[in-house]
Amino acid sequence: KPIIVSHHMLKSLVKGVEKMSKSIPDSAIFMEDSAKEVERKIKKAYCPEKDVDDNPIFDYIKYLIIPRFGKFELKRPEKYGGDKTYNTYEEICEDYKKGDLNPGDLKPNVARLINDMIEPVRKHFENDPEAKKILQLVNSFKVTR
Repeated sequence: KPIIVSHHMLKSLVKGVEKMSKSIPDSAIFMEDSAKEVERKIKKAYCPEKDVDDNPIFDYIKYLIIPRFGKFELKRPEKYGGDKTYNTYEEICEDYKKGDLNPGDLKPNVARLINDMIEPVRKHFENDPEAKKILQLVNSFKVTR
């Protein structure tokens, strides 16, 4: 059940786990995760400063957020540089490598935008009885440790 985008599986959110795994729930965001669960997973995700290559948060930006929204709207307090709109993935990478952006800037914004993306799916699973049944069935097959 990992998110696969253009035949590219996103990196695990957990350091030391190469790919997302159903048996390690914190390694990925699932469509049925609550908003709080998404925020928790992103907040604790591996996100090394100034490193965009070995950084799962950048996978989410590159493969999910930029394609979905066409930009990355960063919201942050004025004392940390204020809001900024990035129109390309490369612009975000540039600022991050320079240290003009840090994990504390990125993580809450990535969580917010991922939540914006999956909220309609959550509502569908909540409001459609057939979808709710299918989700319960899928969840019953989840690997547990």
